[in-house]
Amino acid sequence: MIFNLGSINIDYFYEVPHLPQPGETLAAKSFATGLGGKGANMSVAIARAGGQVRHIGAVGPEGAWVKARLADYGIDVAHIAEVDTPTGHAVINVDRQGENAIVIFPGANRKQSPGSIDAALQDARQGDILMFQNETNGKKFAAVQAREKGLHVMYVPAPYDESAVKDVLSNTKILVLNEIEFSQMMQATGRDVATLGVATIVVTRGAQGALLLEESAGWTERVFAAPAVDPVDTTGAGDTFAGYLAAGLDAGLDAAVAVQRAVSASALQVTRRGTADAIPDLTEVQAFMRQDPTNGASSPHS
Repeated sequence: MIFNLGSINIDYFYEVPHLPQPGETLAAKSFATGLGGKGANMSVAIARAGGQVRHIGAVGPEGAWVKARLADYGIDVAHIAEVDTPTGHAVINVDRQGENAIVIFPGANRKQSPGSIDAALQDARQGDILMFQNETNGKKFAAVQAREKGLHVMYVPAPYDESAVKDVLSNTKILVLNEIEFSQMMQATGRDVATLGVATIVVTRGAQGALLLEESAGWTERVFAAPAVDPVDTTGAGDTFAGYLAAGLDAGLDAAVAVQRAVSASALQVTRRGTADAIPDLTEVQAFMRQDPTNGASSPHS
């Protein structure tokens, strides 16, 4: 079982000829509304990967449809609170190359309470996974509670926040972050991977795939190539990766197998427009992997 303390957003998509420059006004070619937020995307990815996930979060008065959409994916939404603060939302500009620029309003995502987090974790069992990102409050409390219950804490420090990392790193077992965030973290802490106290580190590299570093393997890097695709929208690719990785690890897959599957899932996701609603299911990912000549291609680096 995976418990995901995560953001829930309403996404507003604007297709633009190029990303706006300072002072520039652009006419969008199209507009769409969808389910989003790093946390919600990850919960959907877990469910689409065949995992069992309970989402811990909050929505505002206008967010009932978002909660219903999550439930439609098979996500446990019993611990998504309904609060007076507006539901979080994101304004997403996507250019012709699929690159994006995003502005987020946190809203209800910052209204998590210790009581609601504790209630959501009441029936958690040793060996379950708690995951969270940096778009909600309550992370340190949740991490401490989870470790006391024997859960594996998986942290995705995005958007990067140095103070948040320092608050929860000591309780983190699995760390998932991109190359820029990894560099920021190592510089901020002034430590090397062997002294961070985290057993498994996964570094995503966009079109270049991912790196896996494990304490049990003596911190040797394993490199996982990504299949070549023509991206149309990169929004949510990292969330898809993290959700698929969590589902794979929770299912008992070897970390290397889980990483390769997550790389493939995120590569397939960027060939579609949208965020949560664009995440492929496990059957699609498995078929995509069978067609991909890079599947399973990893190499060790010391």
